[in-house]
Amino acid sequence: MEAVCVALWRARGKGHERERLAALAGEASADAAVAMEAAQLATLEVPAPEGGELAPPPAPPDLTAAAFFDVDNTMMMGASIFHFARGLAARKYFTTSDLAGFAWQQVKFRIGGREDKQGMQSSREQALSFVAGRTVDEMVAVGEEIYDELMSDKIWSGTRALAQMHLDAGQRVWLVTATPVELAAIIARRLGLTGALGTVAESVDGVYTGRLVGDLLHGRAKAHAVRALAAREGLNLRRCTAYSDSQNDVPMLSVVGTAVAVNPDSGLREVARGRGWEIRDFRTGRKAAKIGVPSVLGAGAVAGAVAAGIAYRRRVA
Repeated sequence: MEAVCVALWRARGKGHERERLAALAGEASADAAVAMEAAQLATLEVPAPEGGELAPPPAPPDLTAAAFFDVDNTMMMGASIFHFARGLAARKYFTTSDLAGFAWQQVKFRIGGREDKQGMQSSREQALSFVAGRTVDEMVAVGEEIYDELMSDKIWSGTRALAQMHLDAGQRVWLVTATPVELAAIIARRLGLTGALGTVAESVDGVYTGRLVGDLLHGRAKAHAVRALAAREGLNLRRCTAYSDSQNDVPMLSVVGTAVAVNPDSGLREVARGRGWEIRDFRTGRKAAKIGVPSVLGAGAVAGAVAAGIAYRRRVA
């Protein structure tokens, strides 16, 4: 009995620590999103009044409603961090064997339709370790190039239209993703969205340390981030909408007034049906056959090609 009590106490302690890190990640992400939005607004050029000073940009007409979109398999086909890793590998930031690990995680994600938390955390922490010692400015510049090369043609047009619907209604739109916040911000800006909540990698004097601030922005951390951003921006969460494909995002979907399952995995589809949430699936019919299957095979081909290359190098070594 004593052993059981000790085990329960330890489990409870770990649970509290995970919640603390999730809350810290959410707060850090909200702070980064607000700072990035302010910096972006500061660079907008608007007609100057007669006095010669720049007029402030117009405020959105609907200040208390917003939309929040997950990225991987919701806004974008596949995993954004995998596309980013491919781009980094092409630029010799890490080895082909490292890319094989990323590819295998992508294969499991695309075939299974669900994120593996342990594998996802390992992949993203690997990505962060590769940028340790690099400057934030360098990674942003590289991220811009990689978006053009590997991501811009992988945006789901249906999800993009949903985001535009909110923008046209005068609402702000944020991405919410476990991908590093700088990359998430690039995706958001290229899509004309307000900004992004993402995993915050620690940096000192503009140089990455290779450590996270809190935890990955995943699961409950996304819900913390949305709440924190709502508090900073004066949003009424009951008037907000969230979109995701993953059961892991049920905490985020549950904190807003309207939840929509987009390209849902089996777990989220079941939850959505049980709670009466709207379901949008852009993978169905001929489009799924045209886009979804090659995505799986493409990821597998990458993994296979890399594995073959590694094997060949070992034979000739």
